Amino acid sequence: MTTTVRVPEERSARVPAEQRGPGRDRDSVRLLVSCGTEVSHHAFVELPRRLRAGDLLIVNTSPTLAAAVDGWIGHARVVVHFSTRGDDGRWAVELREPDGRGTTRARAGGPAGTEVRLAGDVRLVLEEPLTPYGSRLWWGRVSDPDVLGLLRRHGRPIRYSYTQRDQPLSVYQTVFALPSGDGGGSAEMPSAARPFTARLVAELVSRGVQFAPITLHTGVASAEAHEPPYPERYEVPEASARLINAARAGEGRILAVGTTAVRAVESAVDAGGVVRARKGWTDLVVTPERGVRVVDGLLTGLHEPEASHLLMLEAIAGRAAIERSYGEALSGLYLWHEFGDVHLILPEEGPHTESCSSNCR
Repeated sequence: MTTTVRVPEERSARVPAEQRGPGRDRDSVRLLVSCGTEVSHHAFVELPRRLRAGDLLIVNTSPTLAAAVDGWIGHARVVVHFSTRGDDGRWAVELREPDGRGTTRARAGGPAGTEVRLAGDVRLVLEEPLTPYGSRLWWGRVSDPDVLGLLRRHGRPIRYSYTQRDQPLSVYQTVFALPSGDGGGSAEMPSAARPFTARLVAELVSRGVQFAPITLHTGVASAEAHEPPYPERYEVPEASARLINAARAGEGRILAVGTTAVRAVESAVDAGGVVRARKGWTDLVVTPERGVRVVDGLLTGLHEPEASHLLMLEAIAGRAAIERSYGEALSGLYLWHEFGDVHLILPEEGPHTESCSSNCR
C-alpha cells in the first residue's frame, strides 16, 4: 500500500466474540463488504444475503494444533512454537521468550546445536535456519518422533500479546476443521472461517451456496514479523477441483475463505486455467504481478497490514479498493486479528457478476 496503516492497540480483539456478552456466538462479529471502491457495513450473520445461489466458498479444513510448548535452554525458560513438519521428520520451530504476562515476545533463533529441553525429558536440537534470509524459524530435530503426541499432552494454542487470556484449543478450531489423515494441522488457526457456525453454514447451503474443502496447514506467522510466507503443505482434492471448475464454467463466483484457501487453490491451477487435484508443498506468493487465476473474491480477517497479506488482497481487488476498505475499517472501529471482524471482497461487475451497488447495499 502507498501508506502504512497503523492499527490502534484498542482495535485488537482481545477475546472471542462469544465471550463479549450474553447471547453472543462466533458469528456475532461485523462484516465489511467491499466491491471495487464501494464499501458497506453489515453483521456477519447477513453473509447469506450478500451471496447468491451458485456461489462457491473454498474452505480450509486444517485443524489447529496446540503448537506452543514450554522449554528450557540451560536455566532460561523459552516457549517453542512448532510450525511445520518436514518430510524428513524435522520440524520448523520458532523460539520465543515469556513476557511475564502469559504471552511471549520475539527472540533470536539459533545458533545451530542449541538444545532445548521439553517436557517428558524430550530434547529439541536446532540444526539450521529454515531459509538463508532470516533466523526466526529453524529446522530442529526432536528426540521423540511423536511430536504430535507431545503437543497433545503438553501443548497449548499459540497466543499473542494482544489477547486477554489463554483459551482452550476448541476456541481455535473452525467449524470446517477435520482430523488430518496424518494427524497434522496448522500452527495458527485459519481464522477467516472462525465466525462461521453450523447454523450459518446450513442457511448458506439452503440458499444454494456450495462449499469446496481444501487443506493447507499454516505455519507460524508471528505478529512482529513481516516476512513472505514460507512453504506450506496443502491438498486440493479431486472432488473440490471438479466443484471449482464447474462453478467457473457456470455463473457462480469463486470466493476463498481466507488467504490460505487462495494460496492452496491458486497452487493447483494449470497453465490452461483448470484446477487440478494436487497435494504437496506450495511456496506460491500471490502478488498483483502474478495475479489470481481462480478466485473472484475473498473473505478475510483484518490483520496487521504485513506485506504478503496486502499483496494478495491487492492481486484480487486492486490497491485503491484495499486502501479504501482498510480506511473504512479503521474509521468504523472494526476489530482486528483472529477474534475480530471480517472483510468480504466481492468482484466488480463483469460477465458473471451483479453490479457492485447490488452486492454492497
